[in-house]
Amino acid sequence: MPDIDEIRDRDDAAESDRSLPDRLNTAITDHPWRIVLAFAVVTVLFVGGIGGGGEQQAGTDQFTEGMEEQQALEDMQADFEREGRDGGGSTASLFIEERNTLSKQSLLRMLEFQERAENDAGLRVESSTSPASLVAQQLDPEADTPETQRRAIERASQRQLEGAIADADEAAGLPVSTDFTRESAQADVGQIAVTYDTPPNADTDDTAELQSETAAVANEIDGYQTGENVEVFGSAIIEEEMLQLLGDTAIVVFPAALVLILFFLIVAYRDPVDLALGLAALMMTMLWTFGFMGYAGIPFSDMMITVFPLLLAVGIDFGIHIINRYREERATGAAIGDAMGITTRQLTGAFLIVTMTTVIGFASNLTSSIGQLRDFGIVAGVGILFTFLIFGVFLPAGKVGLDRLRDGTRFPKFGTSPMGNEDSVLGRILPVGVTLARIAPAIILVSALVFGAAAAGYGTGVDSEFSQEAFFPDEDRIDQYERLPGPLAPSQYTFMTVLDYLEEDFDQGLVGSVTVYVDDPDVRSAAGLRDIDRALTDPPETFKETDRRAEADSVVGTIEQRKSSDPEFAATVRQTDSDNDGLPNRDIDRVYDELLEEESAQQYVTSDRSSTRIVYQVDSDADQTDATHAAQAVADEMEMDATATGELVVNQAVIDRIGDSAIKSLVVAFLLTAVFLMLSYWWLEGRMVYGVINLVPVLVTVAMLAGSMRLFDIALSPINTPILSISIGLGVDYTVHFMHRFVDEYEAGADVHEALQVTVRGTGGALTGSMLTTVCGLGVLYLALIPMIMEFGLLLALGIFYAYLTSILLLPSTIVVWDRLERRFGPLGEIQWRESLRSLAGQN
Repeated sequence: MPDIDEIRDRDDAAESDRSLPDRLNTAITDHPWRIVLAFAVVTVLFVGGIGGGGEQQAGTDQFTEGMEEQQALEDMQADFEREGRDGGGSTASLFIEERNTLSKQSLLRMLEFQERAENDAGLRVESSTSPASLVAQQLDPEADTPETQRRAIERASQRQLEGAIADADEAAGLPVSTDFTRESAQADVGQIAVTYDTPPNADTDDTAELQSETAAVANEIDGYQTGENVEVFGSAIIEEEMLQLLGDTAIVVFPAALVLILFFLIVAYRDPVDLALGLAALMMTMLWTFGFMGYAGIPFSDMMITVFPLLLAVGIDFGIHIINRYREERATGAAIGDAMGITTRQLTGAFLIVTMTTVIGFASNLTSSIGQLRDFGIVAGVGILFTFLIFGVFLPAGKVGLDRLRDGTRFPKFGTSPMGNEDSVLGRILPVGVTLARIAPAIILVSALVFGAAAAGYGTGVDSEFSQEAFFPDEDRIDQYERLPGPLAPSQYTFMTVLDYLEEDFDQGLVGSVTVYVDDPDVRSAAGLRDIDRALTDPPETFKETDRRAEADSVVGTIEQRKSSDPEFAATVRQTDSDNDGLPNRDIDRVYDELLEEESAQQYVTSDRSSTRIVYQVDSDADQTDATHAAQAVADEMEMDATATGELVVNQAVIDRIGDSAIKSLVVAFLLTAVFLMLSYWWLEGRMVYGVINLVPVLVTVAMLAGSMRLFDIALSPINTPILSISIGLGVDYTVHFMHRFVDEYEAGADVHEALQVTVRGTGGALTGSMLTTVCGLGVLYLALIPMIMEFGLLLALGIFYAYLTSILLLPSTIVVWDRLERRFGPLGEIQWRESLRSLAGQN
């Protein structure tokens, strides 16, 4: 008879032979509160990391940071910093709208504003330029301050004023709306440019405060009222308003999503205890992910808004499946621990496959050259792993613990029946795909594949889009939001009014120019000046032009303007121009010495005469791609070493990367998912073919989503670029749950149609609850103010809905076709040596 030590040793050996999943299932059923406590402690640790990811990011800058094109733009800007400065400086524009901004009274108001702004030490205004100052300098070339310029305007007769307006426009080009003509000397809108003396380390908040104080100074002028006939515009204000836009979107979208999700979870769970447990798990997922972002130093941005709906979608799906499957076992009379043990053993494999394929879909974005997409892939991938742990371990343990507390008490019982049972309406609707699979499975499968191929072909015509304006909502959406009560109403956004001014009154977009940057020693030569002059002649159609000359700012244009306003400089140019073409061709350094005495010239040629730039004005109707290509063509045709740059060029570089990222991440996600699914089913069931069957509905889902993007005129953008690779993970989520349950029933000896019937009523009910909750709850992103997030919400809802439809309607026919092929040709994908390999791995 064995002694006690032998028995104990045998028990210890048996315990050590048990697999990790078995030990985890035992802990869930035997020690649930220990697990709950452990997860609570970890949650507290993650809460400590929330808010540590750095400043929020919004707008285009978040996607261009670190790009070569952006770095080139910054290098060019550094080359043109004013002499004696270590960088810094910022600008703003004031748009003034009056009956006639060129009337004497209006010009005097402009100069009064400039005088107050430049004399206000707190504003740090270094200089300002307006139609009034340009006109005054034509009246009196010696008037170099707003005060002296104001006196020149006051003394001028109407005839003199009209003549000065025409001369100023010819010499420098007045910054007024396109309704201006020299004959009428009238314009509806004028623009005042303000330059601030800010240090190089000034942050956005400091600069935005200066620009806001500028608006306050404008309000002090009789006849000026910001928001009415005056708007202050600057990059810092745009950045702040983009962050406000992000906050206003969150204030409306998140509560709306919460209400809808809560409603459908109530319908799915029908039990307040289960509902509270599911919500706690979802909240824990968010806290863990936010905490990880803080510890990893990843800032919150527009891109990260899309992560959390995806985590909610997967978490809701896992939670409903756990509770629904558990209720199925409880309905057969199983005890609490036994029912949860069966549930976790059956679903853990499916959850793991779903988790890994979804992580693959997210992680495929690490192949992108756009930093924000790589951050998205990291955060989303880690978040899905957190979701797996919380819903695969914490939620089952919490459910066991709470049910045992309720068991034997008078606590009322609520809905405990599983969704999709035979007696329910849903239970009678769900088997439609199984019925079709009985009647004509091959026709259903072939039709779906043909339809998917057509949708994919149609979807190849999807465009790409990226610009600052793409983040701006349309005015109709703003008007709808303004009807919301107090805290839900949006902030005031000046960029909408400014964009209207630019497009309607100045015939340009928010970014209305492209730049050709020349870095070549020949800049200081006569050949270099001729090269620049040729680059201004007969410009491409996308550039604005006057008399076959491009409307552009350049060193050649600066020389012409200086000649018209400075007789001494004009004499110098004549002396150095031996061929009488208007440009100096000898003693060029002498010309540059005099030219660079004025700071305005330092914007277009560096002090060492080695670099220059040509800033072309782009037609407002021009396509961004065409404008970029035109700038590149001009740069290529120049004899000097020239490069196209500027915000439009950087934005176009992002667009080019968007397409590459979408295709690359989609291919990587599909290939890795296919391999993983086949290996997983080979390892678990010995049948790689199960993994192949899973992929058929997923392919159709992705194709339908691509076609829908073109159908709804949704362009690829940095925010929705991951949607195609993500849709693989979302599609696999639904097909794996269906396939995993089918395989369990089928391998247990059920006929293929019987196994499908049980699967569609059991797992199909959970899939339906998950689909309704996520589509309606997360599709609420369509209410977002930011168009890109709005489009992502629509695509996310469509992707989940398509994944559900193909799982319920197409997967049964795919399975039946496979079954018939195996009956005719023998097993497909059978691996006879699986058991021996697993034995070698110690898994028997």
